[in-house]
Amino acid sequence: MVVEDSAVVRTLLEYSIGPDPRLEVCATAPTAEDALRLLDRSALDAVEPDVIAMDIRLPGMDGLEATLRIIFTNPVPIVVVAASVESEKSNTTAIDAMRVGALTVLEKPAGTTDADYETLAERLCTQPVIMSEVKLVRRHRESDSADGDRAQFAGGGRAGFKILGIVCSAGGPGALVQLLRALEPAFPQPILLVQHMTSSFLEGFASWLASACPISVKIANNGSIPTAGTVIVAAADRHLRLEAGRLRLDARDPISFQRPSGTALFQSMAQDLRTEALGVLLTDMGDDGAAGLLDIRRAGGFTIAEDESTAVVYGMPAAAVRIGAVCESLPLPAIGSRVLELVACKKS
Repeated sequence: MVVEDSAVVRTLLEYSIGPDPRLEVCATAPTAEDALRLLDRSALDAVEPDVIAMDIRLPGMDGLEATLRIIFTNPVPIVVVAASVESEKSNTTAIDAMRVGALTVLEKPAGTTDADYETLAERLCTQPVIMSEVKLVRRHRESDSADGDRAQFAGGGRAGFKILGIVCSAGGPGALVQLLRALEPAFPQPILLVQHMTSSFLEGFASWLASACPISVKIANNGSIPTAGTVIVAAADRHLRLEAGRLRLDARDPISFQRPSGTALFQSMAQDLRTEALGVLLTDMGDDGAAGLLDIRRAGGFTIAEDESTAVVYGMPAAAVRIGAVCESLPLPAIGSRVLELVACKKS
């Protein structure tokens, strides 16, 4: 289903999707209200799409509210399709949609004559195909208690970790906010983050994350030294690595089809920090990050993966569990407090 108020853009999206044999447009809706009506299974013309391409700027109900209603009433994988030239407010709304359950944000093609049309059109087809296979996990309220939900873990952990690395993607913004809010504003270690994100939305994502969390956020600069109490986000289309205590950005080949790659970050942390590396792998599909998490564990560091009970997409965490890379599997609400314990910054 395509939800887009502009008839011209709807036609362009259908034209871009049409040649792909993996996809069929089963319905279009010019407003969120029309989309919700079509998804109402009691309606005579109801449809059951495998994935929804959702605009954010819609007349009446916006795409954020529509995403919320769909996720909580009739869960369907949602891909936000937004223009990168839209206002900062619109891009923030697009990221908010990911926080509440949309799986990713894609950039709208500007037109068939645009220089980037072929690249954007390919993503517009490939990402919905991938996302259509996602089995959504119903979202838990952020206020839910995690007491008693901690999984059995391999060891008690220890203090002395120098850097926290976090990797996530589909469903990541919401998980990140919940985790980072659980950490104290004066968190004593740098936090290196790989969030798989379309490059045109990266700046907006970093600004949004800074406004939503009590910890400062910045995009990584090559050669800089990680700053304590700061979330450092991998730059667009560059692997983020730690070498001799400094951040290094490079454009080497993608790993697990990703650049930046979580595995690249975790492997560099294992090599540079050894027993002082702490890695956390959150929701996403695929297996990026799993091999790197295993390197951290083998080097004597500590690793945590989000438990299946809370992961929106239990792909990367499951891959890490399968290869023995995980010291602890924890539900999302328990991860923040466990990280605080491990870095010995729990308030007395």
